[in-house]
Amino acid sequence: MTTDIDASRMALVVGPVLYHWSRQALTNFYAEVADGPADAVVLGEVVCSRRREFKAADWFDLAQALRQAGKEVVLATQALVESEAELRTLRERCAQDQFIVEAGDASALHRLLGRRFMLSPHVNVYSREALQEYAALGAARWVPPVELDLATVARINPPADPVRTPQGEAVATEFFAFGRMPLAFSARCFTARHHKLPKDECEFRCLGDPDGLLLKSGEGEDFLVLNGIQTQSAGLQCVLDRPGALRAAGVSRLRLSPCAQGFGEVLRLHEAVFNEGADAAQALAAMQALPLPGALVNGYALGRPGLQWSAA
Repeated sequence: MTTDIDASRMALVVGPVLYHWSRQALTNFYAEVADGPADAVVLGEVVCSRRREFKAADWFDLAQALRQAGKEVVLATQALVESEAELRTLRERCAQDQFIVEAGDASALHRLLGRRFMLSPHVNVYSREALQEYAALGAARWVPPVELDLATVARINPPADPVRTPQGEAVATEFFAFGRMPLAFSARCFTARHHKLPKDECEFRCLGDPDGLLLKSGEGEDFLVLNGIQTQSAGLQCVLDRPGALRAAGVSRLRLSPCAQGFGEVLRLHEAVFNEGADAAQALAAMQALPLPGALVNGYALGRPGLQWSAA
């Protein structure tokens, strides 16, 4: 079911594409990922089921191709399930047994009972007891909610005493290490509303916003990003210069959330710092020079307001 990853590595995981990209853009992106240093890839539409550039068979074919390229593949389910059609997609995703599934919310859990699965950052886990309950159901990995700081992550799943599944497997911690942070979901499509369109007749306007639609505060500062039914942070989480703190917190996997420009270099910089011993300060300077869609932030990771930045 999975591709073995060298336990000595800090595994680099490409998260699901959260935006509405064209079919060609998705094809080009995953071709670059296949040739890059990522260890694992999370595939599937997790935000809006109206985004159908890739159908279910396309995602499955892509998963097979990425596995052949040596990547571990995870199939994700939607974070907010509202219709019978979305439930059917969820059931089909959970019924297959070739790839591990990431549960986008609780609606997937009863379909995954007794199997190894992952918890997405949208499943609220704020205590060791909660993680133990999910591990008892089969959760072998978790992505902590983005607002949890590293000290709290370490208390919930400490490296010296990790939560374990009934089979004795230590639950792996995968930290959201790069990208605009997913903050909330709503039944209402904010992008459609911005364009004064009903949700079911949205004209797929989010195709014009490959990194989401930026909102500014009353003071003119970048504040939030609208991405269909999802609200994200305007800043991009970045913990590239904190390798020691991440390892001390028991993190063994880094989730890097895709953006439209510069992502291949983002992957290479994380590989250099976490697995090749490159200087973190120099890599951070290179990261800051990339054409990224927003400023780098790390406040949540350090237990501070999310949009703050503090260099190590």
